[in-house]
Amino acid sequence: MSAPAMVDIKAVHKSFGSLEVLRGIDLEVKAGEVTVVLGPSGSGKSTLLRTINHLEKVDSGSVSVDGTLVGYRRSGDKLYELREREILKQRTHIGFVFQNFNLFPHLTVLDNITEAPVSALRRPKKDVTATARALLERVGLADKADAYPRQLSGGQQQRVAIARALALEPKLLLFDEPTSALDPELVGEVLDVIKDLADQGTTMIVVTHEIGFAREVADTVVFMDDGRIVEQGPPAEVLDHPRHARTTSFLSKVL
Repeated sequence: MSAPAMVDIKAVHKSFGSLEVLRGIDLEVKAGEVTVVLGPSGSGKSTLLRTINHLEKVDSGSVSVDGTLVGYRRSGDKLYELREREILKQRTHIGFVFQNFNLFPHLTVLDNITEAPVSALRRPKKDVTATARALLERVGLADKADAYPRQLSGGQQQRVAIARALALEPKLLLFDEPTSALDPELVGEVLDVIKDLADQGTTMIVVTHEIGFAREVADTVVFMDDGRIVEQGPPAEVLDHPRHARTTSFLSKVL
């Protein structure tokens, strides 16, 4: 019997004014799997990621995480948007790592990690602090707990951002081009952390241009263009034997 989908995206459409950014996206991600989303700029990758935790509302279609509709409740044939408080609660189950780190500059590394579990989940500060220190150890930054973001390299800041996302013990981790703001020599240290998470069975969707990473870590590679999923499948299939001319053209430019 196949594993249930952790993420189930059905017929999702999204427009900004007259610009149609997502044109009927269907995608399933199983628990414990890593899906890497590739595609040119403007293909809808980041918007798709943002619909999964309801940072962007969908115009039609639906997104479910672990069997629960995100952002809406269903009544008969109609969907009703949840209250902001309920949406925020749903987001605690969906970790999001942005390309620009988004750390609080006035908080130490440790406080950046403990802030959400204490304020959003009402966990005791003592327990959360112990967890945060363990997470810093896990991302190789145990000695940086008392530093401020400005004292860290970009790669270190992004590893703190990953630890912060993990502190909420999410069911799902979303990464939006997590290495695109980094100097080339810092990319590897962040990808290594994500690889470790994959080895430990973390369910992840990663938007990236790092083809080598996709080949090594992804269970499924999705190629998007012009708001649609053009093709998807195992890395060896999509990256080495693409069926669609658009995928071939994109890969020829980035490989």
